[in-house]
Amino acid sequence: MEGYEPWDGARAAGIIAEHTRLEGATLPILHALQETFGYVDAAAIPLIADALNLSKAEVHGCITFYHDFRAKPAGRRVVKLCRAEACQAVGADALHAEVLRRLEIDWHGTTRDGEVTVEPVFCLGLCACGPAALIDGEPVARLDADGLQAALTEAAA
Repeated sequence: MEGYEPWDGARAAGIIAEHTRLEGATLPILHALQETFGYVDAAAIPLIADALNLSKAEVHGCITFYHDFRAKPAGRRVVKLCRAEACQAVGADALHAEVLRRLEIDWHGTTRDGEVTVEPVFCLGLCACGPAALIDGEPVARLDADGLQAALTEAAA
Protein backbone atom coordinates (compact mmCIF):
# COMPACT_ATOMS: atom_id res chain seq x y z
CA MET A 1 0.00 0.00 0.00
CA GLU A 2 1.31 3.43 -0.90
CA GLY A 3 2.71 5.55 1.89
CA TYR A 4 3.51 2.64 4.19
CA GLU A 5 6.72 0.75 4.73
CA PRO A 6 6.72 -3.00 4.14
CA TRP A 7 6.57 -4.99 7.38
CA ASP A 8 9.99 -5.30 8.99
CA GLY A 9 10.43 -6.93 12.39
CA ALA A 10 13.62 -5.03 13.21
CA ARG A 11 11.99 -1.71 12.35
CA ALA A 12 8.97 -2.68 14.46
CA ALA A 13 11.24 -3.53 17.41
CA GLY A 14 12.81 -0.07 17.09
CA ILE A 15 9.41 1.61 17.09
CA ILE A 16 8.36 -0.39 20.14
CA ALA A 17 11.58 0.55 21.97
CA GLU A 18 10.97 4.25 21.23
CA HIS A 19 7.61 4.10 23.03
CA THR A 20 8.10 1.69 25.95
CA ARG A 21 8.74 4.42 28.54
CA LEU A 22 5.47 6.20 27.83
CA GLU A 23 2.61 5.94 30.32
CA GLY A 24 0.13 3.41 28.90
CA ALA A 25 2.55 2.56 26.09
CA THR A 26 0.43 -0.13 24.42
CA LEU A 27 -1.81 2.22 22.43
CA PRO A 28 0.98 4.61 21.34
CA ILE A 29 2.99 1.59 20.16
CA LEU A 30 0.05 0.16 18.22
CA HIS A 31 -0.68 3.54 16.63
CA ALA A 32 2.97 4.01 15.67
CA LEU A 33 3.16 0.55 14.11
CA GLN A 34 -0.02 1.11 12.12
CA GLU A 35 1.14 4.56 10.99
CA THR A 36 4.39 3.03 9.77
CA PHE A 37 3.19 -0.22 8.21
CA GLY A 38 -0.53 0.41 7.66
CA TYR A 39 -1.43 -2.46 10.01
CA VAL A 40 -0.20 -4.28 13.11
CA ASP A 41 1.40 -7.52 11.99
CA ALA A 42 0.85 -10.58 14.19
CA ALA A 43 4.62 -10.81 14.60
CA ALA A 44 4.48 -7.55 16.60
CA ILE A 45 2.35 -9.10 19.35
CA PRO A 46 5.14 -11.02 21.11
CA LEU A 47 7.52 -8.09 20.63
CA ILE A 48 5.09 -5.72 22.35
CA ALA A 49 4.25 -8.25 25.06
CA ASP A 50 7.93 -8.79 25.89
CA ALA A 51 8.74 -5.06 25.86
CA LEU A 52 5.84 -4.15 28.17
CA ASN A 53 5.81 -7.28 30.33
CA LEU A 54 2.30 -8.15 29.17
CA SER A 55 0.83 -11.42 27.98
CA LYS A 56 0.36 -11.93 24.26
CA ALA A 57 -3.36 -12.28 25.00
CA GLU A 58 -3.45 -8.80 26.57
CA VAL A 59 -1.80 -7.26 23.51
CA HIS A 60 -4.04 -9.20 21.12
CA GLY A 61 -7.09 -8.14 23.14
CA CYS A 62 -6.11 -4.49 22.84
CA ILE A 63 -5.66 -4.78 19.07
CA THR A 64 -9.01 -6.50 18.56
CA PHE A 65 -10.90 -4.23 20.98
CA TYR A 66 -10.13 -1.07 19.00
CA HIS A 67 -11.68 -1.25 15.54
CA ASP A 68 -9.18 1.07 13.87
CA PHE A 69 -6.29 -1.37 14.23
CA ARG A 70 -5.85 -3.69 11.29
CA ALA A 71 -4.26 -7.13 11.39
CA LYS A 72 -3.41 -7.02 7.68
CA PRO A 73 -2.87 -4.27 5.12
CA ALA A 74 -5.95 -2.40 3.91
CA GLY A 75 -6.82 -1.88 0.28
CA ARG A 76 -5.62 1.17 -1.60
CA ARG A 77 -8.99 2.80 -0.82
CA VAL A 78 -10.66 2.63 2.61
CA VAL A 79 -14.41 3.11 2.91
CA LYS A 80 -15.83 3.51 6.41
CA LEU A 81 -19.61 3.14 6.45
CA CYS A 82 -21.57 4.60 9.35
CA ARG A 83 -23.65 2.01 11.22
CA ALA A 84 -25.13 4.31 13.87
CA GLU A 85 -28.85 4.60 14.49
CA ALA A 86 -29.42 7.85 12.57
CA CYS A 87 -27.93 6.36 9.42
CA GLN A 88 -29.82 3.12 9.96
CA ALA A 89 -33.05 5.12 10.11
CA VAL A 90 -32.48 6.37 6.56
CA GLY A 91 -31.58 3.03 4.98
CA ALA A 92 -27.94 2.44 5.82
CA ASP A 93 -28.43 -1.28 6.49
CA ALA A 94 -29.76 -1.90 2.98
CA LEU A 95 -27.03 0.32 1.52
CA HIS A 96 -24.34 -1.59 3.39
CA ALA A 97 -25.70 -4.94 2.22
CA GLU A 98 -25.70 -3.70 -1.38
CA VAL A 99 -22.18 -2.25 -1.16
CA LEU A 100 -20.76 -5.43 0.37
CA ARG A 101 -22.60 -7.54 -2.23
CA ARG A 102 -21.27 -5.47 -5.13
CA LEU A 103 -17.71 -5.59 -3.80
CA GLU A 104 -18.06 -9.31 -2.94
CA ILE A 105 -16.64 -8.83 0.55
CA ASP A 106 -17.78 -8.67 4.17
CA TRP A 107 -17.04 -6.09 6.87
CA HIS A 108 -13.29 -5.49 7.26
CA GLY A 109 -12.78 -7.23 3.93
CA THR A 110 -10.69 -6.14 1.00
CA THR A 111 -11.63 -6.73 -2.62
CA ARG A 112 -9.71 -9.44 -4.47
CA ASP A 113 -7.82 -6.83 -6.47
CA GLY A 114 -6.66 -5.14 -3.25
CA GLU A 115 -8.39 -1.93 -4.26
CA VAL A 116 -11.07 -1.34 -1.58
CA THR A 117 -11.43 -2.19 2.11
CA VAL A 118 -14.79 -1.62 3.83
CA GLU A 119 -14.95 -1.02 7.57
CA PRO A 120 -17.83 -0.16 9.91
CA VAL A 121 -17.81 3.00 12.03
CA PHE A 122 -20.31 4.05 14.65
CA CYS A 123 -21.20 7.69 14.01
CA LEU A 124 -19.41 10.20 11.87
CA GLY A 125 -21.39 13.17 13.17
CA LEU A 126 -23.28 13.51 9.89
CA CYS A 127 -26.53 12.34 11.45
CA ALA A 128 -28.77 14.85 9.67
CA CYS A 129 -27.60 13.77 6.22
CA GLY A 130 -27.11 10.02 6.32
CA PRO A 131 -26.36 7.47 5.20
CA ALA A 132 -22.83 8.72 5.70
CA ALA A 133 -19.35 7.40 5.04
CA LEU A 134 -15.70 8.30 4.95
CA ILE A 135 -13.95 7.52 1.71
CA ASP A 136 -10.20 7.76 2.25
CA GLY A 137 -10.91 10.01 5.21
CA GLU A 138 -13.24 12.36 3.32
CA PRO A 139 -16.84 12.57 4.56
CA VAL A 140 -19.63 11.72 2.14
CA ALA A 141 -23.29 12.35 3.02
CA ARG A 142 -26.59 11.07 1.61
CA LEU A 143 -24.71 8.13 0.18
CA ASP A 144 -26.21 5.46 -2.05
CA ALA A 145 -24.53 2.46 -3.69
CA ASP A 146 -24.22 4.14 -7.10
CA GLY A 147 -22.82 7.29 -5.47
CA LEU A 148 -20.21 5.25 -3.64
CA GLN A 149 -19.23 3.48 -6.85
CA ALA A 150 -18.97 6.84 -8.63
CA ALA A 151 -16.82 8.28 -5.82
CA LEU A 152 -14.46 5.31 -5.96
CA THR A 153 -14.24 5.45 -9.74
CA GLU A 154 -13.73 9.22 -9.79
CA ALA A 155 -10.94 9.10 -7.22
CA ALA A 156 -9.22 6.28 -9.10
CA ALA A 157 -9.09 8.33 -12.31
